[in-house]
Amino acid sequence: MMKLLLLEDDHILSETLEIFLSREGYAVDIALTMEEAEDLTYENSYDLYLFDINLPQGSGLELLEGLRHAKDLTPTIFITALTDMHSMSQGFALDAIDYIKKPFDPYELLIRIKAKFKETTLFSGDIEYDIEAQVLRKNGTIIDIGNVQFKIFTMLLRHKGQVVEKYELQECLESPSDTALRVAITKIKQRLGVNIINIRAKGYMIEKV
Repeated sequence: MMKLLLLEDDHILSETLEIFLSREGYAVDIALTMEEAEDLTYENSYDLYLFDINLPQGSGLELLEGLRHAKDLTPTIFITALTDMHSMSQGFALDAIDYIKKPFDPYELLIRIKAKFKETTLFSGDIEYDIEAQVLRKNGTIIDIGNVQFKIFTMLLRHKGQVVEKYELQECLESPSDTALRVAITKIKQRLGVNIINIRAKGYMIEKV
């Protein structure tokens, strides 16, 4: 799970983004001041910084400059109402990877994050699916559940939060039937300890949490 630090002094915007990004599967820490953000960067490791530029007590640019001097190379996207070229050039000089201008739709920010960080790992509780290696891990240990169950589970994981229809899942089976699919789903739940929900007459899904 990607871990993000959001520095934004607007309480409503910061809470809105935290809720939205958390629902999309990101772990989000919020800082309302530069001091809070600096403390959090020393206490935690992050995959991405989301820094507002114009803050009451300073600038997200100043904070990032200090972090860069401390050899912190965490990718950073700036959130700003500023549109002047000088601020943009400062940000990119500090190796910021993108800008987003206020006001913006949270989905635009999500699109920008996903464009910069293509997912290589999917998660469901303590289960992780390494897309590149094509393996499942439980608490960091590779686990084998068989080819059919693997196909079904990874299909559900790729569509986490959405109902995958029965006919799509049955394509993973050697002898497709409702009974065979139920058996396979049961084995997956027992083997991995994951919660797969049966949506009656439609299909199955893994909920986003």
